[in-house]
Amino acid sequence: MTLINESHPEEFILLGLDDLPWLELPLFIVLLITYPMTMMGNIAIILVSKLDPRLNSPMYFFLTNLSFLDMCLTTSIVPQMLLNLGSSKKTISFVGCVVQLYVFHFMGATECLLLAIMSFDGYMAICRPLHYNLIMNQHICILLACVIWLTGVLFALSEATLTLQLPLCGVNKLDHLLCEIPVLIKTACGEKEANELALSVVCIFILVIPLCLILASYASIGHAVLKIKSSEGRKKAFGTCSSHLIVVSLFYGPAIGMYLQPSSSITRDQPKFMALFYGVVTSTVNPFIYTLRNKDVKEALGNLVRNIFISK
Repeated sequence: MTLINESHPEEFILLGLDDLPWLELPLFIVLLITYPMTMMGNIAIILVSKLDPRLNSPMYFFLTNLSFLDMCLTTSIVPQMLLNLGSSKKTISFVGCVVQLYVFHFMGATECLLLAIMSFDGYMAICRPLHYNLIMNQHICILLACVIWLTGVLFALSEATLTLQLPLCGVNKLDHLLCEIPVLIKTACGEKEANELALSVVCIFILVIPLCLILASYASIGHAVLKIKSSEGRKKAFGTCSSHLIVVSLFYGPAIGMYLQPSSSITRDQPKFMALFYGVVTSTVNPFIYTLRNKDVKEALGNLVRNIFISK
């Protein structure tokens, strides 16, 4: 490994897929196509949620937050990936690495909590419809959004800052596609058991507890939906809930595998593909999942497109 005199180097070399060089060009092409799709899809969700009065509800308020999060999460890593995959110099400055570290984990942690809040919203709408408007009013929704964003900030500040305190002993090569907490802990020298323990404990609160709340919410939702006499009502409820469950599965599965799986059982390239999955794939497919499976969103998008063409 390349050694330098400083504890923290001026730049890091991201090894990326150096052991699978034939994958670099296909991955570059895929990211080049999916990144604009991600941005346009999530911008469309935000626009229709804000402009269509039929979508003025807590569900679409949180969906707007999710779309904004996905845009920020993807933007924090994909441009740098494209830069490195498209050139022979696969580096990122130390400052760039620090910014990526904070933003990526801030957005990731916030999304974990947001998905739990969205499942709670679904639970209230289906299982407690008479109390829904009272509990999920505008002030409560804004308060919940502020709490999860603030919690995401605290997670990123605490874990990323703690990780950056670790000495690297001059090592400036990271075996990853991006700057991520686990890879920096693994690269660091000296005592790092406290960092690994702190990361595991925090991830239990950020990943495991919200996931348990999501599963509990959907167990109650499933039981309530089966009691709905109208087949049309059951179909609509299942359609809305299944969209959210697909997003949860796509995001939580790789994230839990990355942050809570024992390091001894993780192969060298597994963290790279997991990061690609929950950092890129999920953000790309989320708009399509929510539009293709949601009649109201599809109609709102159609109206928006028609209005744009008519105005021209």
